[in-house]
Amino acid sequence: MAQRMLQFTHLPQQTPQKRDAAERRADFGEIYAGFDKPHAAAQASRCSQCGIPFCSVHCPLSNNIPDWLKLTAEGRLEEAYELSAATNTFPEICGRICPQDRLCEGNCVIEKGFESVTIGAVERYITDTAFENGWVKPVRAQAERPQSVGIIGSGPAGLAAAEALRRHGYKVTVYDRHDRVGGLMIYGIPGFKLEKEIVLRRWKWLEEGGVDFVLNADIGGAISFASLREKHDAVLVATGVYKAREIAGPGAGLPGIVPALDYLVTSNRKGLGDAVPEFDSGRLNAAGKNVVVIGGGDTAMDCVRTAVRQGAKSVTCLYRRDRQNMPGSLREVKNAEDEGVVFTWLAAPEAFLGDETVTGVRATRMHLGLPDASGRQSVEPIAGSSFTIAADLVIKALGFDPEDMPGAFNQPELKLTGWGTLKVHPKTFMTSLPGVFAAGDIVRGASLVVWAIRDGRDAATAVHDFIQAQNLAQAAE
Repeated sequence: MAQRMLQFTHLPQQTPQKRDAAERRADFGEIYAGFDKPHAAAQASRCSQCGIPFCSVHCPLSNNIPDWLKLTAEGRLEEAYELSAATNTFPEICGRICPQDRLCEGNCVIEKGFESVTIGAVERYITDTAFENGWVKPVRAQAERPQSVGIIGSGPAGLAAAEALRRHGYKVTVYDRHDRVGGLMIYGIPGFKLEKEIVLRRWKWLEEGGVDFVLNADIGGAISFASLREKHDAVLVATGVYKAREIAGPGAGLPGIVPALDYLVTSNRKGLGDAVPEFDSGRLNAAGKNVVVIGGGDTAMDCVRTAVRQGAKSVTCLYRRDRQNMPGSLREVKNAEDEGVVFTWLAAPEAFLGDETVTGVRATRMHLGLPDASGRQSVEPIAGSSFTIAADLVIKALGFDPEDMPGAFNQPELKLTGWGTLKVHPKTFMTSLPGVFAAGDIVRGASLVVWAIRDGRDAATAVHDFIQAQNLAQAAE
């Protein structure tokens, strides 16, 4: 190991080649190239193989990162893939979109000056190589079981649960209201971060493994929730959270002020070749416009960088805190700045200007105060500091809240938390309805893909335990 690993002392950190900003502004292709075998091995060899791997500790999936880094450094890539896939349903997706700077890489014990291992890029390389070489096999159950599970939602939580339950041998049917599988991975995340083919091949992989998909499914409408409960031995709700948080202030209802998800879905559908009237009409198209995006999370970063690629005249991100306090990935902020986005820190909108459509945003400067109940510094407006930014399109990227699930499913017995998410037992993932489980953002609130995968896998284990307990109870009668 000494020869293969601990190379960080003389081998500098290197990320995959990044396309020039001027070039990547012109299309929606991924901005990072993949590692080749020598570079992946070299960067993996920088791992210190520390006694307490904080990269794994701070990974929601507890990925065995030092082990598959060592295997990669040794050229044992098929083994590295098997180890990576053992804890992560979609390592090639997490390698692309996880905020590694806040998770695994951000907690690497290699001291600053030597810099962390480029874990995400190696993770992506391992699974991309596995697909290229045919190592990624369809899901195969050791024995088929007679019971079936229905999963509502084909985002990361639903798909992770589907894979795990299929391995147990259950008949699994995934229902989704959209016409493609992937949830926000296909419709919310832009192609420059995650090319759609990466998600679509996982759809095919699950179908080859025996998972059934029912798309354009209107659960609670054409397909009643009660009928799903009758059809399946257990139901897992993994719908995510889609309801945009609203913004207050004079003029907030003006045309030209749009939710972030509407804007991103429209752009992604256009890229997938769909007919999108709202894009063609210009309502959800940034071309030639002064664009202002309000918010500081990863969704806001997706919006500003999409607007650049659509040919916006100018793109400004308005955020009420400073760079250090923003929730989004700092790597994404740097990429956005390189592509020409202007960040206006410590500023919040107070009114929206215009008559028939929005023409500008009047904002006020903010200052950071003492930490609030959440531990983050509070923000206070500075009197007399108002200023105006020209805007033909304002995108609200303030986060997402859950939809009214009891109402949508016509199931008033479904209990909610104070935040409107589905209330579940913390260990069994079961809702207030027997045999109905929930996982992912609809339980946790808007969060990361990696947490959704973790929740989906854990919920699948709970569903399996429930069905087996039901079997034992029936056999004892």
